[in-house]
Formats: sequence, C-alpha cells, structure tokens
Amino acid sequence: MSLLGSYLVHVDWLEEGALFLYGLNGPRGVDPAEMKDHLFAWHEPSFYGTFIEVSETGLHEGVKLAPAEALEFFRHTPPLVHGSAVLSPEAADLAAIAPAIEQALASGAFMPDFEQWKRGQLGWKLELPVEVRARASSGVARAFIEALAAERAAREPELRAALSRLTLESAAAPDAAAMWLDEEDWLTAIGWVHDPSPYRVCLQLVEPAGGRGWRAAPVLQDRERPEALLPVTAEGAPADGSELPPSWADAASRVPREVERWLRIAPILGGESGQLGGELTEEAAWELLSRSALQLAEAGAAVLLPSWWERVRRTRPRLKAKMKSSVGSVQGQSLFGLDRILSFDWRFAIGEEELTEEEFRDLLEEKRRLIQFRGQWIQLDPTQLAQIREAMKRAKKRGGLTFREVMEMHLMGEVPASDHTGALDPDDRIMMELELDATLQQMFQQLEHKERLPFEAAPAAFHGSLRRYQEEGVAWLLFLRSIGLGGCLADDMGLGKTIQWICYLLSVKEQQEQGEAAGRGPSLLICPTSVLGNWQKELERFAPSLRVHLHYGPNRLKGEAFVEKVSEVDLVLTSYTLSHLDERELQQLEWGSICLDEAQNIKNAYTKQASSIRRLTGYHRIAMTGTPVENRLTELWSIFDFLNPGYLGSLREFTHRFVNAIERSEDRAEPLSRVQQLVKPFLLRREKRDPAIRLDLPDKNEGKVYVSLTTEQATLYENHIQTMFERLEKLTALERRGLILSSLTRLKQVCDHPSLLLHEAKAPWRGRSSKLERLLDMVRELRSEGDRCLIFTQFVEAGHLLERALREELGEPALFLHGGTPRAQRDEMIARFQDDRLPDAERPGIFILSLRAGGIGLNLTAANHVFHFDRWWNPAVENQATDRAYRIGQTRLVQVHKFITLGTLEERIDEMIERKLDLSSRIVGASENWITELSTDDLRELFRLRREWIDV
Repeated sequence: MSLLGSYLVHVDWLEEGALFLYGLNGPRGVDPAEMKDHLFAWHEPSFYGTFIEVSETGLHEGVKLAPAEALEFFRHTPPLVHGSAVLSPEAADLAAIAPAIEQALASGAFMPDFEQWKRGQLGWKLELPVEVRARASSGVARAFIEALAAERAAREPELRAALSRLTLESAAAPDAAAMWLDEEDWLTAIGWVHDPSPYRVCLQLVEPAGGRGWRAAPVLQDRERPEALLPVTAEGAPADGSELPPSWADAASRVPREVERWLRIAPILGGESGQLGGELTEEAAWELLSRSALQLAEAGAAVLLPSWWERVRRTRPRLKAKMKSSVGSVQGQSLFGLDRILSFDWRFAIGEEELTEEEFRDLLEEKRRLIQFRGQWIQLDPTQLAQIREAMKRAKKRGGLTFREVMEMHLMGEVPASDHTGALDPDDRIMMELELDATLQQMFQQLEHKERLPFEAAPAAFHGSLRRYQEEGVAWLLFLRSIGLGGCLADDMGLGKTIQWICYLLSVKEQQEQGEAAGRGPSLLICPTSVLGNWQKELERFAPSLRVHLHYGPNRLKGEAFVEKVSEVDLVLTSYTLSHLDERELQQLEWGSICLDEAQNIKNAYTKQASSIRRLTGYHRIAMTGTPVENRLTELWSIFDFLNPGYLGSLREFTHRFVNAIERSEDRAEPLSRVQQLVKPFLLRREKRDPAIRLDLPDKNEGKVYVSLTTEQATLYENHIQTMFERLEKLTALERRGLILSSLTRLKQVCDHPSLLLHEAKAPWRGRSSKLERLLDMVRELRSEGDRCLIFTQFVEAGHLLERALREELGEPALFLHGGTPRAQRDEMIARFQDDRLPDAERPGIFILSLRAGGIGLNLTAANHVFHFDRWWNPAVENQATDRAYRIGQTRLVQVHKFITLGTLEERIDEMIERKLDLSSRIVGASENWITELSTDDLRELFRLRREWIDV
C-alpha cells in the first residue's frame, strides 16, 4: 500500500534495550520499508533511513532504534510534508519529553534512583521540568529514560566507576539497602556526588603491639595531608580526648553512621560483643584482610590495611631445590634420560626467607594463617603447606626428582603435586624453585635456544652442502642424541629434512668410528611405501658410503637371516606396513637410532602399526613430518610418546590437561601456550616464509577455479541428497556417520564427472563435466608455453579418466601414480619427469597423482603448475601435495589451482574453511569428520544444491 494516506505510529520497548516503531492503518500493518522511507526521509544521521534496518517482533513489522538513535530522531527530525503519520499517545509522549531529556543528560541533571536501589533494582532519575513529568511516567518512557541515563553514565569514566561500585555494592550483602540512612550519604559513597568535607572517615586495621591483639578502629584522614590520621571512637570523638577541629565537627554524626554501615557489611568486625573497637581474633583479622576489606572497598568505604599486606598477599610459599652434585656422563650411556633421578637439597621458602625443615614443621603444627617470622609477617595456607610437605616426602623417598619433572618445572614453573600414575588436575600443582648446576643450566639454555648450539663441519662422507638452517637442524639432532632425548624435525615441506637426517646419520657413524658416540648398531628408517625408492636415490646421492639394506618385497629376509644381514649394514629401510607385519624381526635388534619419515602415519596412537613401532627399542628416536598435527591434538601426543615415552604423560592425562581445554573451549590461549612450552624444546619447525631461511624460492600464487554443474551432474547430485536424507533419520549414530561420509565422497565424485558415480569407465566423457573441460583448457594452454604440471585427485577412477581425456584431447600421454603403482614403476616415472636431460618429446609434461600416494615425500620440481582437481578438506594435506613442486630446487613461479564447483558442498565447505580459525599452525588442524557431527538441518544447508549455478 502507499503511505501517502494517514497511519498511526506506535512504539514498544523491547527487552533487549531498543525502541520498536511500527505503523498501523486501522487493523492492518503498514509496510515497514515504506514507513522507514517516510519517517526518516529528512533524517540525515541515518543517511535518510539507509542505515535503519527493518525487523520483526511479535505480531508486527517495523524498525528498531537504539535509545540514543531514538532520542535524536524524536528531537531533531523535522515534520513531514507528504503523507500523514500520526503519533500514538506513547510516541507523542516521547516526542514531547525528548528536548527535556536531552537537556538533562547534557547538563548532568540525572542520578541513580536511591528508592529503586533500596528495592533491589537499578534505576535512574532525571531532573525534568514539572510540565513534562507526567508524560515521563509511562512504562515505555521510564524504560527509555533509564536506558539513556545508563548509556550516558557509561561514557564518562568517573560516572562509570560510580556505577560499577553501585553494582558491586548491591551484590556485597543481601541487606545492602539497609546500610544507608539517607540518599546523600549513598551518592557520596559511590562517588556520584563529590564529598566537600576536609576529611574522610576510614576503617584502619591495627596489627598486634604492646601486648594488645588485632584491632579495627575508625580514623579520620586529612584530605590535604593523607598521612595525617586522627584515631576516633565509634561515636566520632578523638580517642585521645582532644578536641576536633571546627571544620571537622560533623564527624560526631558521620562516624557512627559509617561504623553502623561497616558492621552491616562485615559483622566480623564487631567480634563477640558486636561493637567496633574490641580486639579481633587472628581468624577475624585474616577474614578482614583476605575478603571483607575488599567488600568494604567495593561498597565505597575507605579501608587502611598494614603496609606489609600487599607484599604478603602476593607471596606464596614454595619449595627451593638445589642440586646436590653435578650430573656427569657415563661411558656408553646418554647424559640424561626422562626417568633418571636427580638429587636435590630441599628448603622451604616464603619470599626471601628460607626455613629449615624443623622451622617448617613448627609452622605446620601451629596451623595459623598469619604469623610473625623473623620480624616479618607471613601468610600460611595449611592446604598448600600440606601439599608441599607431601611433595617433599615423595621426592626424598625416590631420592630426588626425575629429569622429566625437572624439565616440566623449568619450562612451566611448576611440578605436579601428585605422581604420574593418574590424571592431573591443573589446580593440584604447587610452585617450586629450582637451583640447577652449571651443566643443567647450559643444557636447558641449548634446548630453548637451538640456534646457539655449536656447529660441526659436515662429515667428509657427505656429498653435498647444507644451508645454515640445515646445519642448525643437524646440530640439534646430534645434541638431543647426546642427552638421550628424541626430537621431531617438523620443517615445512621442501626444506630438506631428508638431507639433514642423512648428515646426522653420517655424523653419528663418524663419531662411533672415533669411539666418541654411544648407541652403536644399525639405524632403522620407517617411511611410506611410496617414498622408499626416493630414499634409496637420496642416500646413494648424498651418502654413498652408507651400507643400506632395503627390507621390502616378497623376498625380504626373515629370522636369523635378517639379523645376520642387518648386523653388516649402517641403515635398514622399511615401510610402515612392514613395521607391523615384521615386528618380530625388527624387535630382535637394539637399533642405534629409529627414524620415522612422514611420522603422521602413527597419529592414531592405538593402531597396531603405531603400537608396534612404539615397542621397538633404540638408543635415539627421531620423527620427521611437515604436519605433526593434521586433525587432533592427540596426534601430537602419539608422536611424542614415540620420541620420549611418558614425557607428556598418559593419553588420558594429556587429554584431561590440554586437549579438552583447547578443542572444546573458546579460551584456548592458555592451555595452548602450555602445550607449546612443553613440546618446543623437542620440536624444530622452520617455514619457507621465515626470512631467516633465505631459500630464494620463487613466488607461489594460489587461486581458485570456479566451475558450474552440467544438467546431468545437477540431476545426479539432487537425487543423491534426497535419497540420503530419506535414510538419515532411520539410522543409528554410527550408521549415520558412515552414510554422511560415503555421501560426501559420492557428491565429490559427481562434481568431478558423472561417470565416476555411475561407474562408467569407458563411457564418453565430453560435455558432461565443466570441471574436466576447464582443466583441459588450462593444461592445453600451459603445455603450449612449455610448462609442466601436477594434477592431484583423491579418486583413482578420476585419475584414469583424466589420463584418458588428456591423451585423447591433447594428444600426449600423462603419467599416473597411485597406490597400486609398483615401486619400480613409480621410481621410473619420477626419474623421467624430473630428468631435464631428456628431449622434450620424450619427457612427460603432465603428472597425475592420487593425493595420498603422491602427496608426500616426492620431489617434482620439474612442474610449475599444481592442480587440485577435487578438494581434500584438510588444508595441511593439500599443502603437502603442493609442496611436491614448491620446494628447494624450484626456479620458476609456481601456480596452484584449486577447483571448486559452484552451488555445491564444495563451495560451502570452502567458505567454512576460510572462516574457520586455523589452529593447525598453532598445533591443532582440521578434518572433514566434523561434518558428521552437524545436525540434519545444518547438513541440508551444507549439501543443498543452489540451482542458479547449473549450466543448462
């Protein structure tokens, strides 16, 4: 309808603290958009209504205005020429009182309402002219005025502080209103009104002296000379019998009122008599110091406490432990080990004061909160003292602390007050202070500052050169070996973890030949099957002197034959699969070192594979991975439990202390920081973007390629989600998760090409997928410029389809590496693709790889384009795959293309990942399992097909 006719403007007050305007033309509602354009046509602050949002509440549609916006609207909007908007009585009242409200707020003629506060409510009073007071009494007007006054007070620091005291005072005691006799005292105490008196009434706590105990008494403090205090009685007379200064004469009436109020807030001040002035028990003094003084201050009372209290309040008792003797190394053994016991002399300390064990026991027996010790007051917490006593008993019983406990104390400033057999509660921890010897101090310095480790020249047997950061990595690994602790080399993909470990291995061999290193025996390297050949090639290239045995294939050695052969070599290579199948053979030896390449393969702690690997025995343990955490924080625990068993406690303990707090709480910073402190000494991670790395790598440009669905794809997509939701509500929770994940896979296949869902291996492919057509166009263009590319897909069937389509359309073959490709053939493919000595006609330009088989461990820098044909919803996995081309050795700009089908779950999930907080760089990652936990309504929104993007 048109708004040029007459209509009535109504106002309501919303509980959220806003004014709601809506229009009625008789019984019918007025279009809120037209009403907004009409009412705000001359309202410049809202840009003539542009910034005013239409909303709906209850049975009406209208507009919401914040209190300040509403005041400005009623006060300054000129009358409208066109149309007739008539204000309802409530709206007319607001328009009439708006000028007076604005004037009162501007001049500060408003205050908290004392009468409302006494009834337990927070309200406001405005000094309004008599002629408008009646109009200000309606419910909407009262709520409007109080909201405006509260907003105005919140903008002024002094008024905001008074309002805060007012709120705190209301919560200080159930009978808060009875503390005050009149409004003037109340406004003065909360700071709303300035106190003109030359003095102020204070409550002073006096410590025991001259045979008298604790006392609480009133004093008058000179405002101009705060150090000048005049003790007075509860009746306001000078305690020494002198006369009050003439300007202080009203103290006789003010002091009794203040004393009465103090006793109401803190009855403990009156002792047994209920009157202020008598002696207080030690418990009462402690109560006043620790709690009641704060309540009194929050209620506006001035409280003077002993000068030493602030220092004592911050001081906590602690144990001081001084190492008895220097830690020495033993020939053939590591300097340290997590379970090694270190001996200490124990002392109890409070502040700078140290106590003997006898003095400590005496304090425990007294069971007092406050005590004078050696002329100084100290506070004692019986519970905390008992914890310290028990911790000292346990330490003495074991002969000291384990190196693990010392490490945790040094890194986090605390030690568990219970043993490590059960879950730890962060509240059950006590502060301890360690005094370490020079050896331990130096070791901790080196652990925390890896860059300060001394460098050694690369062994003569190393055929290559190291960058500065790689030398640091080798020195770090050798340092950890010297102290018997494992480490995780977690450098970014392409930064050369392989050659760092090879150089480490050669350095260890050289030291052993010179009789300088412990942990003799061959080393064991466990890696994914897909990179076994790559490791052989790298070892031949950089360390040809190493004797390497490949434990792989159907003819691999067993039993005694395996042991006999391995005793003659320096290194054994095997796969993760065989680490479980051939566990018996691998457990027969004490390995000089055990290294896990792509260590995320043991991220699930309780798989048979991970359990088998943790049962292996070795002198030194190393993990290498660019993604120590892919999905959950427990993956980090699994890797560290291999490296340094027990260092992070049991999985249950680790989950209780850290995982729950980080993955389920919004406040992740504190527990996340604690995990970082614990793992940092044993985790070395450098990133390509770090300026200190100085890789001189070319740039990497990442972009998204958006394509639409064909009609065939859209039909298959929609039919599948309809079928899925028909089944979803009838399934168990486990079946539901399985159906969602399988549907996720099938819908991704539909987005790739219809033939993947229909299992049409030989069917025509042209004209059925915009994604495939776009890929062919882009590959055709880059090949015409002489560039090479990698194409990643998570589906083997998609790889075969791409291989056929590229051959038929471009007339050139494409390599395809997947999980079923024999190792020898994989090695030959990689060599051909990388061999720049081959003529272009013989050298492949297109390499298709399955994401899992080709996404890790390979060096494919001959390519300068990377395509992600379908998306894996863990960014870390995709980045790993990209880094096959973007790594050391790459000399050209790398272009990364990620395909996304518009209107489908591919687009939605990509949007969600972009918005989601990325914790993977701070330890926690993301996976697609979270999709299974969505509600059915959320799933409908996620999977819903937006038909505007269908290519018809």
